[in-house]
Amino acid sequence: MSSGKIEVPYVDVASLNSMVHDEVIQKISNIIKSGNFILGDEVEKFENKFAELCGTRYAIGVNSGTDALILSMRSLGIGEGDEVITVPNSFVATASAIALLGAKPVLVDVGDDFNIDPMKIEEKISEKTKAILPVHLTGRPSNMSLLIEISNKYGLHIVEDCAQAVLAEHNNQKVGSFGITGCFSLHPLKTLSAIGDGGIITTNDEDLFHKIKVLRNLGLKTRDNCEFWSGNSRLDNVQAAVLLVKMKYIEGWTEERISNASFYHSGLSDFGDFILPIPNKKEKSVFHTYIIQTEKRDELKDFLTTKGIQTAIHYPIPIHLQSIGLELGYEQGSFPVTERQANTILSLPIYQGLTEEQLSYVIESIRNFFNS
Repeated sequence: MSSGKIEVPYVDVASLNSMVHDEVIQKISNIIKSGNFILGDEVEKFENKFAELCGTRYAIGVNSGTDALILSMRSLGIGEGDEVITVPNSFVATASAIALLGAKPVLVDVGDDFNIDPMKIEEKISEKTKAILPVHLTGRPSNMSLLIEISNKYGLHIVEDCAQAVLAEHNNQKVGSFGITGCFSLHPLKTLSAIGDGGIITTNDEDLFHKIKVLRNLGLKTRDNCEFWSGNSRLDNVQAAVLLVKMKYIEGWTEERISNASFYHSGLSDFGDFILPIPNKKEKSVFHTYIIQTEKRDELKDFLTTKGIQTAIHYPIPIHLQSIGLELGYEQGSFPVTERQANTILSLPIYQGLTEEQLSYVIESIRNFFNS
């Protein structure tokens, strides 16, 4: 039992980056000296290593996870009047990427695992449907076996939102390798993180690989010949260099998060009015977030704050109930599982670098709350 208050931040970005500080500074210094800042050698090296990590033929570095989604769908010709099926409980960027192309996000409720419920997809498929966009939320893989069956039956693309799920697996296959593309965020809060915004797209399709490379670079087929109207979504050489340093540690960091989750499982499984995020045997969850569910969520969150423990809610307002989401035509009660979860979910600190003392203190504090 702890003898006093222990500070447990929800995440400590500065501390995580300090682990690789000297290596990163040396890499950045080398790039500054070279003057090679845009789409340089480090970007290509990172793309090749990331593709290898995910078990795909190709990877394309872009400037954000959001652009990874936009460019993936644009490369498939998705646009005005089309529909893309996704979920209401993700970060708004998922649905926004669809809407920004002029397509309509068609929402499907989720299951107990926070991921799209495959049993509810077929009723939402129409002649306008072009793709299914599953989100591997919390770092837990969606049921890709069932999603592939559905996509094959109806001739639909699967674009994976892997923003929270580097190294997650379904049936021993890594996310990002199931769909026509996989879209990853490299935001500073991710386990594999840049020191600014960044994203990357995986694919096994050679034609898409070449098309997306052109789309990310202003549509330029060559320096002097523009093939498509497009924007600038290039991953900087500096960010790629940082990511290459961190890739040496990503598997160890991921295993540490999984170990932290197991520590929570053991310490929280025998008491309390809450549900734990325990993965099934067919999946490897990488625990970008560790979300428990309790009807006493708000009271527990406030209590933990008084104990110096920071928590978060991912996400308190489902997309269809946000101001912009109202234009999609849904209402309160449209997605009962998502809405119920939004009122009960609480994310505990899970990042690599947490000490056993800190983890034990979180468990002890939660026990004290439910036993008081």
